[in-house]
Amino acid sequence: MQKQIDQLVQAIGTVLVGKEGQVRLALCCLLARGHLLIEDLPGMGKTTLARALARALGLEFQRIQFTSDLLPGDIIGVSIFDKDDGRFVFHAGPVFTQVLLADEINRATPKTQSALLEAMAEQQVTADGHTRQLPDPYFVIATQNPDYQGGTFPLPESQLDRFMMRIQLGYPDPRAEREILLGIPGEQRLQQLQPSLGRETLLALQDRADAVKTSESLLDYLQRLVGFTRQDGDIGVGLSPRGVLALLRCARAWAAMEGRDYVVPEDVQQVFPAVTGHRLRDGAHLLPADGAIVHRVLASVDVLA
Repeated sequence: MQKQIDQLVQAIGTVLVGKEGQVRLALCCLLARGHLLIEDLPGMGKTTLARALARALGLEFQRIQFTSDLLPGDIIGVSIFDKDDGRFVFHAGPVFTQVLLADEINRATPKTQSALLEAMAEQQVTADGHTRQLPDPYFVIATQNPDYQGGTFPLPESQLDRFMMRIQLGYPDPRAEREILLGIPGEQRLQQLQPSLGRETLLALQDRADAVKTSESLLDYLQRLVGFTRQDGDIGVGLSPRGVLALLRCARAWAAMEGRDYVVPEDVQQVFPAVTGHRLRDGAHLLPADGAIVHRVLASVDVLA
C-alpha cells in the first residue's frame, strides 16, 4: 500500500507542485471514507488538487460552482414532467458522482449548503419522497474562501462537522514557485496525468485502512487528548464523539499509508491538526481554533500516562 500511495502522491505532485503534505492528508481523508474541506485564498490550487485527485484515481468527477443564487435542486436534481410518458422523471444533479468538488461552498446560502448534508453523512439523497443511493466511493471536496472576504456565508458548526478534515494549501515556497513559473502550464499537466489506481483498488485500500489495529494504550492516549480539549479553559468547545471517531479513522488510514497494520501515537499526531482544527472552538470568541491552540493540545498531553 505504501508504494501505491507514494506513486500516487508523486503523480499528483507533477500538477500541484510543492504540496506533498497536503496531498497525503487529502488521500488519508479519502481512505478514511471522509470528506475534505480546503480553506484558503483564491488561486492557491484548491480546485487543481480536487481535479488532480479524481484524475489520478480514475474516478468520475463533477464540479459545482456555489453562488448566492444556487438552489438545492441544482445540486441534488429535479423531477421534470415527461408528457410522452405522462409522468415525472427525475434528472440527477451533479451530486451523483464519485468525486464532487463543491467550489466556494461558503458563497451559497445556508439552505443550499445544507443540501449536501444528507449526501455527505449517509451517501444518499432524498428527492420527491424517494431515496437514491450515491456511488461508492463517494468523496466530497469543498473549497471555501476566508470568511472576511465579501459575499461569504460562514458554514455552521453542523456543516463543518461533516468534513472529516480541513486543510490549507498556503503559498508555495520559492523553489516550488520557480518550478511553476518555468514548467508546463497547470492545465496541460493535468491533462497529461494518467490514472494510477482505479475504483476497485481504492475500495480495497479503504478496507485495509479499516482493518488497521489499535492497542489499548493507543486508545488511552487518544482519550487523554480528547479529554484535554473538553477541560482546558482556553478551548470553548471540545471534540465531540463524532470528532473522536474521525480522528481514529484518520489515524488508521495514515498508518496504512505508512505500510503498517497498527496505529502508533505519531499517526494520531500527524492527522490531529487537520481533523480537529475546524471542530475545536477557542474559549474567547468561539471561533475555529487556530494552529497554536491545536498544537498546544498535542504538546500538553503525554503519550504515556
